[in-house]
Amino acid sequence: MVIIIISVTLAALFVILGIQVFFILKEMRISMQKVNKMLDDMGKVSGTVGNSVENVGGFINGLKAGMTAIASLRGKGGDHE
Repeated sequence: MVIIIISVTLAALFVILGIQVFFILKEMRISMQKVNKMLDDMGKVSGTVGNSVENVGGFINGLKAGMTAIASLRGKGGDHE
């Protein structure tokens, strides 16, 4: 009789434990999906920032080339006068 009571009690505890593990794993899955979405969004933001920095670098190089061209034109114009 005692073994039956202990067996039923252990079975009930294992069922309750299994249900709790199921809910914990479900919550972990939801959390991992949120973390994955955050990492994807951060990747998009860093890519956008990287492209912006590249564009600013190209703009600065263009300005330098323009200033060099203007300086060379001024230098040539000054020699002829």
